[in-house]
Amino acid sequence: MTTLGTSRAGRTDPRLASAAVAVPAYLVVRGIGVAVLAVFGAVHGRPIGSLLSKWDGEWMLAIAEYGYRGVPETLTDAQGIHSDVTAYAFFPGFPGIVRAVSALPGISTFGAAVAVNVVAGMIAAAGIARLGMLAVQRMPGAYDPQRAGLILVILFAAGPMSVVLNMTYTEALFCALAAWALVGVLEHRWLLAGSAALLIGLVRPTGIAVIAVVMVTAALAHRDGPRAWAAVVLAPLGYLGYLWYVAAQTGSVTGWFTVQSQGWDTQLDYGAAAWRFVTDSLTSAQDFASIATTLVILATLGLLVWSLAARVPWPVLTYGALVTASILLSSGLMMSRARLLLPAFVLLIPVAALLSRQRTAVAASVLVPVVPVSAWFGAYMLTVFQFAI
Repeated sequence: MTTLGTSRAGRTDPRLASAAVAVPAYLVVRGIGVAVLAVFGAVHGRPIGSLLSKWDGEWMLAIAEYGYRGVPETLTDAQGIHSDVTAYAFFPGFPGIVRAVSALPGISTFGAAVAVNVVAGMIAAAGIARLGMLAVQRMPGAYDPQRAGLILVILFAAGPMSVVLNMTYTEALFCALAAWALVGVLEHRWLLAGSAALLIGLVRPTGIAVIAVVMVTAALAHRDGPRAWAAVVLAPLGYLGYLWYVAAQTGSVTGWFTVQSQGWDTQLDYGAAAWRFVTDSLTSAQDFASIATTLVILATLGLLVWSLAARVPWPVLTYGALVTASILLSSGLMMSRARLLLPAFVLLIPVAALLSRQRTAVAASVLVPVVPVSAWFGAYMLTVFQFAI
């Protein structure tokens, strides 16, 4: 008989050991990010609470507190318009959880949102560590899977615009569900994969990338029996359910897409807007933010190619490719691309794998500088940069 977290040989389960290290590492990196943001806030006379709830964060808090129909008219879309249906552009998963937590005694809506994202970030860290370990085990090459999982968590926590993991945004919850859905796929734990995909479909539209991967892989694994087919059925229910709800509220089957495209000018344009932004930034931009965002976009494309060459497991690679495509092949606010690409963290797996077989000093020489640079960049974009991200 074995105890929880212990193998028959009496050794600690490497999956639990990885999470036990990854979660504190994530909290330390994000703690540094929040501390630097607080310093920037003090310099610019901005309370940290107002910085953590800027832009879309205000919408999330308002929906959590007042519901979709009760959002204050002071909140408008990118065109400066507020209507009865404007708020439906935002999916209900995150504000719904925040609303439930804020119902507890003594907890404000903002406090609930911050707490939800701290917990979601910890769950994401555990899932990303496991996912990194599983992916590297399936890749050709001599790597240290457990170490690669930990490094992947650090890279994720210190990614460009990782500051949003602590804001009243959906990224922390989304990444947690994405990581565990992919863990479910690689481990053939179909109820985990299907349930996570169902939930992620209620968090943000990019969840379609997870849903597609889960449905395809579960269908291909039909010999696993009823649980695989259950994942196929479960995966799209959250996403389709919310689209149906918005259709009922707006009186149009394409209601959500209309709200999104008219309010935020976000629609499929096959990369035309992203191409113009990148070329303009590289040839004529004079502001740091545009150039930095362009470099993030180009780095993401480079990582996608590297992930393909490194033979990252195809379900994981497919998810990363779909997230990248959904962000770069659509129009909208280009300055938000660094934030929106954060869920493509799986494209960092080859970097984590490579660093996992380096000496500790070499790996540290790469990872340690990344943390303060990330903290500075996030704080800069929230305080110095004057536009939405």
